[in-house]
Amino acid sequence: MKVLMINGSPRKGGNTSIALQEMEKTFREEGIEVETVQIGNEDVRGCIACNTCATKGQCVFDDVVNELASKFEAADGLVVASPVYFASANATLVACLDRLFYSTGFDKSMKVGASVAVARRGGCSATYDELNKYFTISGMPVASSQYWNSVHGRKPGDASQDIEGLQTMRVLARNMAFLMKSIALGKEKYGMPKQESEHIYTNFIG
Repeated sequence: MKVLMINGSPRKGGNTSIALQEMEKTFREEGIEVETVQIGNEDVRGCIACNTCATKGQCVFDDVVNELASKFEAADGLVVASPVYFASANATLVACLDRLFYSTGFDKSMKVGASVAVARRGGCSATYDELNKYFTISGMPVASSQYWNSVHGRKPGDASQDIEGLQTMRVLARNMAFLMKSIALGKEKYGMPKQESEHIYTNFIG
């Protein structure tokens, strides 16, 4: 089984990396293959809703988003992690996820998702809620831990002293591994949930 982790921080080896490294270690103990891609320093522009992806099969802007698409499709789970600047996920990560989820047509249902927020003090829960919405619109079960998935630290390396936050990361990775394994067994025995033949779209005009 495989997990893709997307690190939205621009700082290599920073506090967001410390949080994800704790998860990486736990995933490997659980026999889960893990790949982490750091996109915080990438030049990622936002979605322009051109819908070229519907015919081209990938985003019209050929950057790290298209590189992540095949990795996401092959993965059983996705972790997205962000530093918190203004009580929300950082702009590069949001632009990446908007385009990644919108431009990929493969079925994401029953891939397990988890979000991680890293902050000096506040804004973690708002960021956590924001990131989870990518999963819940896509039929992806959301993994939880013993607390909201957050780690705290201001200066580089501070997160290593947040022993509760690091434990939360380990529990999150173990719970996520259990969910992925359980879903794999469920698919073998019961198959996937039945899909309705047509996805109904409505608006509030007319």
